[in-house]
Amino acid sequence: MTAHHRYLIDHSAALQHLPETRPLKASCSTCSVSAMCLTLGLDDHEVVHVDKLITQRLKVKKGAALYRTADPLRSLYAVRTGSFKTCLVSVDGREQVTGFQISGDMLGLDAISADAHACTAIALEDSEVCPIHFAHLENLARNLPSLQHNFNRLLSREIVRDHTLLMLMGNMNSDERLVAFLLNLSQRFASRGYSARHFVLKMRREEIGSYLGLRLETICRGIAHLRDKGLAHIDGRNVTIYDLDGLKRLVAGCDRPV
Repeated sequence: MTAHHRYLIDHSAALQHLPETRPLKASCSTCSVSAMCLTLGLDDHEVVHVDKLITQRLKVKKGAALYRTADPLRSLYAVRTGSFKTCLVSVDGREQVTGFQISGDMLGLDAISADAHACTAIALEDSEVCPIHFAHLENLARNLPSLQHNFNRLLSREIVRDHTLLMLMGNMNSDERLVAFLLNLSQRFASRGYSARHFVLKMRREEIGSYLGLRLETICRGIAHLRDKGLAHIDGRNVTIYDLDGLKRLVAGCDRPV
């Protein structure tokens, strides 16, 4: 059995899992990633109103789907801890990864235009999200211009990510795509107070390849090239970046979010 076939089987099995969720007490004012979320720049009085929208946190087990393609839009989901991948899945089980979300990111924005989710969101590890009822959020945003501004900012960030992915696919060779991907993760972790040079990949190499439009063997060769050049080392899923500036010199425009 090939690695690709094992991947399809494992992925199919993961989709069989129902989300395992548990309600928890939530508070935006004490959240460690509030600076990345809807409450950025809100005063204490405004944060209290947003807090009322979030009545629980949901625990999503690794491999469980938070929502699936064609599910109706009910809530947006702020990732508090953990990470997710969003993907499109064909009838025969083949997957196209469309993004990776970490703490501080918002899931579910894809459903706004059609009132139904365009992709599936799967937890890459045990994760927590804060569900925000979309209709209630819309009503509150009408009365809080600062909240509406933050929501517009989130939508704009998604558009920029889509544009940057198109740039990766069209203008970069395989090594440049991998470097841009690693730099993006580095920047995102750094903006959340984590190390820019040492982090763990929660996604598999096959999933990275799907996102970047590269085969598994191409990803492995790219990792070896970075090691041989003394720029970075990836041991399993543990990433160590030796030369951030050297990586940046290899690509153009990778300071934008992917």
